[in-house]
Amino acid sequence: MILKLALGLLSTVLASTPAIGGESPAPETSPSSTCCPIVELRQYTLRPGQRDVLIELFDREFVETQEAEGMKILGQFRDLDRPDRFVWVRGFPDMAERARALGAFYSGPAWKAHSKAANATMVDVANVLLLRPTRPESEFSLEKLHRPAPGSTDVPKRIVIATVYYFAESPGNDFLDFFDREVAPVLRDAGTSLLGQFVTKDSPNTFPALPVREGEWVFVFFSTFRDGAAYEQYLAELGRSPRWNGGLEKALLSRLTRSPETLRLSPTARSLLGR
Repeated sequence: MILKLALGLLSTVLASTPAIGGESPAPETSPSSTCCPIVELRQYTLRPGQRDVLIELFDREFVETQEAEGMKILGQFRDLDRPDRFVWVRGFPDMAERARALGAFYSGPAWKAHSKAANATMVDVANVLLLRPTRPESEFSLEKLHRPAPGSTDVPKRIVIATVYYFAESPGNDFLDFFDREVAPVLRDAGTSLLGQFVTKDSPNTFPALPVREGEWVFVFFSTFRDGAAYEQYLAELGRSPRWNGGLEKALLSRLTRSPETLRLSPTARSLLGR
């Protein structure tokens, strides 16, 4: 009930703010080579049967209009294990710019015109992890990715896996070195391509109108596979790995406070990640 009231208040306040003009969206966008110092992993629980409704609206109205305010829409996904879950990822250059960009978008013309339709599909939008790259080189590399133009309907066959590790405190260099040195090579040998690695951004939420999960410490890495069969083959190869079974998996799990969380994600037609 509290969440529904908060969503309704947010929609009312933002929709009543005067519109801000913007440039017409380009038919196709080419991102810079890497992104981003600040990343949100957003998981929305939707009303039954409403996911495709939101995806069509989002891909048509909420990509270029958000990027026009300075943020980067990195990926939009269907959660393959939860039919009423929409997952998306967006990035920002820093926390101050995050506050400015979100304020501009949610008081702007695109959200004013379409917020009622978008909010009608949603039940819970508070499942949001605020993240930063583990190292500068662990940001998403977008050098060869091009987003299809608005109206595209060709859904990629590739899938993206987001894996979340939970910790009692912020994972430090000891764990990051352990992952890079011991874990990542085994994952690559089994058949994955790592897209980016992130940890919790320990910073106040600079746009409190949109809640984020606080008091949690996570390490999140994103990987990609050409299709679902390739992912299943990867799991089989990992299960046969002598290093993985020889104590590495046990050493990894011993550092965590709970079992890893795995999100199997199918990119939408206009997602950058997963192309």
